[in-house]
Amino acid sequence: MLEVKRWLLGTHQGAVKKQHLDYYLDEFTFRFNRRTSRSRGLLFYRLLQQAVATDPVPRKTILGGSQAQQVAPEGSVE
Repeated sequence: MLEVKRWLLGTHQGAVKKQHLDYYLDEFTFRFNRRTSRSRGLLFYRLLQQAVATDPVPRKTILGGSQAQQVAPEGSVE
């Protein structure tokens, strides 16, 4: 737990919001699990692969707002 607190203070300079805590912990886990990796050059490449394979997350979802409303395709009848 102490490692997480130290990382949050050092990386985010104390500007941590409770609503974003899940994302901070995901980033910490990613870095912590790869701290002793022998092939660090591949880490960025793997991160890009994952970013391309994952659907984007709307800003409202990240900030904790309501889900963005689905927009009906043109010409469809609701």
